[in-house]
Amino acid sequence: MRSRYHRFKKFISLVYIAALLICLSACGAETYVDPHAGQVSVSDGRGGQMWVPLYADIPVSTFSSDEFYSDGTYIDYGGTQYKALRGIDISEHQGTIDWQAVRDDGVEFAIIRAGYRGYSEGKLYEDACFRANIEGALSAGLKIGVYFFSQAVSTSEATEEAEYLLDIIKGYSLDLPVFFDWEQVAEVGETRVDNVDGTTVTDCCLAFCSIVESAGYDTGVYFYRSLGYYDYELNRLTNLVFWVGAPGDAPDFYYKHAMWQYSFTGAVNGIEGGTDLNLYFEEVPANSSSSPLPSTNPVDVVPPEVTLPSPNA
Repeated sequence: MRSRYHRFKKFISLVYIAALLICLSACGAETYVDPHAGQVSVSDGRGGQMWVPLYADIPVSTFSSDEFYSDGTYIDYGGTQYKALRGIDISEHQGTIDWQAVRDDGVEFAIIRAGYRGYSEGKLYEDACFRANIEGALSAGLKIGVYFFSQAVSTSEATEEAEYLLDIIKGYSLDLPVFFDWEQVAEVGETRVDNVDGTTVTDCCLAFCSIVESAGYDTGVYFYRSLGYYDYELNRLTNLVFWVGAPGDAPDFYYKHAMWQYSFTGAVNGIEGGTDLNLYFEEVPANSSSSPLPSTNPVDVVPPEVTLPSPNA
């Protein structure tokens, strides 16, 4: 009788424990969920941090802030992994340029706007100073690349832009890539690309670059921090040269990039007004014993983060 009683008592205890576990599961015990799973913390360019999507299959930037220095005119790179070329990117906004003075000021390359699509009506235009700029820069001995300011809302428009650009640059030999520069410009009010999603932007970039590559040119994509982190699907663009607009004292974009735009308001001899300043990084072969020599005129400028394109005519 006593044994049967103990067995019954043990059975009741097990039932009670099971019921308690069911109750706790249904009413209370929460499982912790990491709110930043699949993300990485990066610089927001304003002294803070932000969480953005993490692409595990994209190489991470290896730049260190102590590899960069400024003498008040230009920022230069003092590391050994790359040879850094000093450059500018320009358009008709800079007006007439004295290219020999630019070269004499230590500038080694220029990325020149070839054309653009208007951000309201969507018409295509050749940059009014493109031919004067590319011929002047070539005559002065600069390395040359070009960019097209896109406002494409579909791959068919991106293809149209690529074909339009190829007609503009026909006959010119380029040392550096053709860059696809798609931007959302909040400062001008409502634009035709305000509701374009990241997948469409990425599709447009790939369509544009495919056409340009088929003509024998290298291609790249320009983006500022937020566009690169939140809009472009960067894991689909890893075959392109990344050109990052990230004003500051040293490049802080999380993923590896070959060109860094560090100022929108730099001062360069031969150009009136503010000018975008860049560094282009060429990898030094692993078996090379030579180190890149720093420039003598390295600008510590931290301007706003949006570049205004030409409005529609």
